[in-house]
Amino acid sequence: MAASVAAAAARLRRAIRRSPSWRGLRALSSEASPTQAAAVRDAFLSFFRDRHGHRLVPSASVRPRGDPSLLFVNAGMNQFKPIFLGTVDPRSEMAGFRRVANSQKCVRAGGRHSDLEDVGRDLSHHTFFEMLGNWAFGGEYFKEEACSMAWELLTQVYGIPEDRLWVSYFGGDPKAGLGPDLESRDIWLNLGVPASRVLSFGPEENFWEMGDTGPCGPCTEIHYDLANGAGAPQLVELWNLVFMQHNREADGSLQPLPQRHVDTGMGLERLVAVLQGRRSTYDTDLFSPLLDAIHQGCGAPPYSGRVGAADEGRTDTAYRVVADHIRTLSVCIADGVSPGMSGAPLVLRRILRRAVRFSTEVLRAPPGFLGSLVPAVVETLGDAYPELRRSSAQIASLVSEDEAAFLASLQRGRRVIERTLKRLGPSDVFPAEVAWSLSLSGNLGLPLDLVELMLEEKGVPLDTAGLERLAQEEAQHRALQAEQVQEQGLRLDVHALGELQHRGVPPTDDSPKYSYSLRPGGGYEFSACEAQVLQLYTEDGTAVASVGDGQRCGLLLDKTNFYAEQGGQASDRGYLVLMGQQDVLFPVARAQVCGGYILHEVAAPECLKVGDQVQLHVDEAWRLSCMEKHTAIHLLNWALRQALGPGTEQRGSHLNPERLRFDVATQVYPDPVRVVSVGVPVAHALDPASQAALQTSVELCCGTHLLRTGAIGDLVIVGERQLVKGITRLLAVTGEQAQQAREVGQSLAQEVEAAAARLSQGSRDVAEAHRLSKDIGRLTDAVDTATMPQWQRRELQATLKALQRRANTAIRKLEMGQAAQKTQELLQRHREGPLIVDTVSAESLSVLVKVVRQLCKQAPSTSVLLLSPQPLGQVLCACQVAQSATPAFTAEAWALAVCSHMRGKAWGSRVVAQGTGSTADLEAALSTARAYALSQL
Repeated sequence: MAASVAAAAARLRRAIRRSPSWRGLRALSSEASPTQAAAVRDAFLSFFRDRHGHRLVPSASVRPRGDPSLLFVNAGMNQFKPIFLGTVDPRSEMAGFRRVANSQKCVRAGGRHSDLEDVGRDLSHHTFFEMLGNWAFGGEYFKEEACSMAWELLTQVYGIPEDRLWVSYFGGDPKAGLGPDLESRDIWLNLGVPASRVLSFGPEENFWEMGDTGPCGPCTEIHYDLANGAGAPQLVELWNLVFMQHNREADGSLQPLPQRHVDTGMGLERLVAVLQGRRSTYDTDLFSPLLDAIHQGCGAPPYSGRVGAADEGRTDTAYRVVADHIRTLSVCIADGVSPGMSGAPLVLRRILRRAVRFSTEVLRAPPGFLGSLVPAVVETLGDAYPELRRSSAQIASLVSEDEAAFLASLQRGRRVIERTLKRLGPSDVFPAEVAWSLSLSGNLGLPLDLVELMLEEKGVPLDTAGLERLAQEEAQHRALQAEQVQEQGLRLDVHALGELQHRGVPPTDDSPKYSYSLRPGGGYEFSACEAQVLQLYTEDGTAVASVGDGQRCGLLLDKTNFYAEQGGQASDRGYLVLMGQQDVLFPVARAQVCGGYILHEVAAPECLKVGDQVQLHVDEAWRLSCMEKHTAIHLLNWALRQALGPGTEQRGSHLNPERLRFDVATQVYPDPVRVVSVGVPVAHALDPASQAALQTSVELCCGTHLLRTGAIGDLVIVGERQLVKGITRLLAVTGEQAQQAREVGQSLAQEVEAAAARLSQGSRDVAEAHRLSKDIGRLTDAVDTATMPQWQRRELQATLKALQRRANTAIRKLEMGQAAQKTQELLQRHREGPLIVDTVSAESLSVLVKVVRQLCKQAPSTSVLLLSPQPLGQVLCACQVAQSATPAFTAEAWALAVCSHMRGKAWGSRVVAQGTGSTADLEAALSTARAYALSQL
């Protein structure tokens, strides 16, 4: 029997780790019609609400609230983290949760848990999925009830045959001092699961941790056998039940939680595939309406579920990519996450562009195709998540607008790749500079993974080492920008400027930088600019007639639509092409003003010469982010003058797409400048008879600005520091980042309030008081470093400082009380004499030292050494030598002798010392202590 179980365990491990792709799955019933996914979801929720008294809570938004560690909500437990961490506001609705259930929208793309690159390649990966879960907080119920409910639902409600289900449980971790979770094992055996299908695993598979520290515990998993007895088991995980009963401390040790919790999660898509007897999640009714809509909309052959080499032309891969990605896009946009420049919006932009690429290049879909799929998403998910119905028109419009912009970029990118491939030899790698230019040039914005995929399909390797070098250079450049380090870069010196003026070359006409307008849908349209090359410069400033072969050069044109860095606004970036040769991109890294001339910093993959006609394109997303922040700076300046008085002056500012900096206490704008008025026409604001200029922001400015201030969304000051006396530098964020900053601040404020409530309730013992003190310290670090409203940071810092003082006082009082009690116990055990060597239970070295000091205070002629055993074999040591002892007898030497015996270390003075060590033989350590002391007395 043991051998067969061991063999089954080995099969189970192999089955779990190879993540089968659902081939060969037979329907649970060949006669009954498949259960619809909506009914599966409803049955789960009704089961826990009606049979077991759970409260149903709505799905949280996929945009994390107040959790900067996540790009997206990726698990059902995310919204309940305050409960697990003990930071929930006791006055909040969540504090009253005891047993709850829901279906949570989850996105796994970007960050540590990302399935983006796997979507389409197999039959099971998704970027968006639904997580069914039930939770019990504060010991409302635990292992037996959780396992019984799960078994009842799967076998009795869903009708899954018991002989198709296997379970795993935590087999222990000797290194961590944790035994096997025999309780869970016995529960499954009592529920009737045969011992041959109840198998144990180590911490990697069956011990769940929230992070490096915090609540954690063993988990038990329910697996479904795809093979159904036909050969070796092919297992896929259905449901994970986590029992949070430990807390991972900062030192790595595990302590029992004051309150235990149950956290379970089961993927709806996978469950529906099992219940519908489908080969894959894509063959269920969660996806079939979408796949049908894709087929109707593009005219490609119907979806047939092929993968790998069998998927000729990658048609089925494209079906899966498009179906998955339009679900993710729809859900995210409905929850307020739109494709953008950084963070989660940037990930969503990659998802959208990946979907466009597969739909157009593989499925040959017409323009506007992706937006037309939104109704199919609403059909399958709209009843469960009504926000999709409310936002369907907005979702379709945004998707279609971004799709149209990217299609033009994709076409140009494809021509660039084809032209480059024609120049390569059979063994050449694709140049990193060309691939980077496709990505770096914002108007194209092709994600590098798509470029690699396009080359992979053609069997051409990419110069990955060169890409890494370019990525590092870009990262360094961004870091310098973030710190506002002014680089010289390519510049025109006095001799070059004199030569241009001597030749009668007029200053660069950069008025086209203001050539942009609002589209009917609210987006911005930036016009391209046609110009002539007037002069080229090498990196050392030498004027040349032509450049090429990847040279970095300075480019002077008769006119430009690029904004050159000035007035505190970062330079535009983008690319240019030769007129009549649209498939070669010349990336423009930045533009600078030199004596009225705009010098563009360009990489030239091919020949570029004086007299060439070119067309310039700015990085639209980059420019728009700068415009948002520049208009926001004007509003901030006006708001500060309103709040602080007319004596408030702007002393400098800088902005880039990520954030803005504003120095308060007069910007020197270059000449000539424009008047920028917010909310009031300039002519009206400048009318001497009008008071309008006193009631809004009116400034001289050369920067590019929004046409409607609503695009800013929000503005939050997230940092400040004093530069010199009387001048303060403010850092701020706008839009999505500002909203996230407010949410982070609110979340941290709730955690501080929860910590204050815990402190007011008092601690039962020293260990609990120390945990609270550590939590306050970690919370202080979080508040110090978080991107959050600065006013709120100041308030929370002051509150936490006071809380830390109170916590430390409470610890001292508890430790003194505990030390006094243990002192009396020891004095009762030992008659007065020259020596006390003993063991005592103490929760910290601080308590142990206090016990030693109190003993010596009450028995001044006695030398004392105490040992205190700790978890995992560690031993604490503290000692004090009586003043009347021989001068050669020192506490430091005494502690060192004992701690060295325990393979530890010691420190202190001649009178008082302490140390630590590790031993399983305390008596031997005590004997060493006595022997050393007697030899010195």
